[in-house]
Order: sequence, then C-alpha cells, then structure tokens
Amino acid sequence: MENLDQETWRNQLANDKNAVLLDVRTPEEFEEGFIPGAILANIQEPQEFMNSTQELDKSKNFYVYCKSGGRSTQACQIMDQLGFSSTFNLEGGFSIWEGEVAK
Repeated sequence: MENLDQETWRNQLANDKNAVLLDVRTPEEFEEGFIPGAILANIQEPQEFMNSTQELDKSKNFYVYCKSGGRSTQACQIMDQLGFSSTFNLEGGFSIWEGEVAK
C-alpha cells in the first residue's frame, strides 16, 4: 500500500493503463457522488467486501478511496494481505476530491 496525496494519486491514476478505481464507501455515500469509473466495494460489510475483491484481478493497480482516507487505508491493508500487488490510498479521501464527480 502506498498513501498518495490527491495530486499524485490523480495524476498517477490518469496515466496508469492497468488501473482499477475502487470506492469503499457505503452505497448511500456512493449515490451522493463518486469519482467516474469507480467500482463500489463497501468495506463496512466485511463479507461483501471480501467477496467483491476476490473477483478482481490482483495484478491490476488499485486506486482506493473512501470519505476521508481511514476506510480506504484499511481496505488497502486487507487487499495487500489477500495478495494484491499494488494498492494506492487517496489521503484525505473523497471529502477533499477536486476532480470530476459523477452521480
């Protein structure tokens, strides 16, 4: 896991052809707005989170975010333990996101 500030995270994501964008907030938070292209994997439902991440390609680079950075840090740590090779946590989370937002 690597913690990245917003500018680094966004630039790296934009230039990474092997990237997967993962939103680990709740479905309710996701519906209020999300970063375009994000896949939802609610970490507050542990079994659901484990099931959805097990279906992902572990060789991809995962850019993970939540509301403020805490849950995404936890998600990256879990994913690393599950054998994901590359996870990047958005420090500060969606609450400080200044890029495009979808609804």
